Amino acid sequence: MRSVFFISDQTGITTEKLGNALLAKFPEVEFRRETFPFIDTPAKMSQVMLRVYNRYLQDGEKPIVVSSVLNADLRKIIEVDYAHSLDFFQAFIPQLEEALGVQATQKINKLHGISDEEKYNHRIDAIHFSLENDDGVSSKNYHEADVIIVGVSRVGKTPTSIYLAVNYGIKAANYPFAELDLKTDHLPKSLVPFHQKLFGLSIEADRLHQIRSHRLPNSKYANMTTCMDEINAAERIMNTCGIPFLNTSHKSIEEISVAIMQMVRLKRQY
Repeated sequence: MRSVFFISDQTGITTEKLGNALLAKFPEVEFRRETFPFIDTPAKMSQVMLRVYNRYLQDGEKPIVVSSVLNADLRKIIEVDYAHSLDFFQAFIPQLEEALGVQATQKINKLHGISDEEKYNHRIDAIHFSLENDDGVSSKNYHEADVIIVGVSRVGKTPTSIYLAVNYGIKAANYPFAELDLKTDHLPKSLVPFHQKLFGLSIEADRLHQIRSHRLPNSKYANMTTCMDEINAAERIMNTCGIPFLNTSHKSIEEISVAIMQMVRLKRQY
């Protein structure tokens, strides 16, 4: 197992995302990850690098340090012979400076801070909307929705709705097809007025069986026949009513969300 340290002078969210995207290219290697956000002083950086050094002594292998730290003096502290350093700013800023013909600012920009209160509030509103309109609890606010995600239970509707709200500011409601809904070829009455906002999620029966069995093992709900019947009925409704849908069996929440943004032609709201 290789140790990886994500170090940032801000939240570390971007550093983790970029670093994990690189690490994902090495599926045969198991990684132990640690994240250190808001490392913005020499004392904090030295303390983190002491942990890196101790891990080097413990593992007998150089840890990998993935960093996004703007201050040059702090970056020098990371340049040690007992770790492999991947510095995102050093990797890309010089090339951008040359391409743009200007020097990069040394001011720390809060990419994940409240730099624009209006946009921040819009995102919070979208999150609240998705939580309040989760799982078909109520349809009274569907007129405000940017998209209404439909599908059978445990197909990924809720996490996708929340991801769209958090990352794109999309007001996403979701509605689970219930047993009575699946007995017809028509949309539930509450969804009919919002036909143009609907997007469906489907899944392979064996994958749904696996997910449901983890939650309620040996139940009718998780039975393979139940899963197959519900999926077939849901897809029949979506095909009959002309609702676009996506098979989520082998897709991450991120991939599902991007596909919805593209297929429904939604735009980031903040």
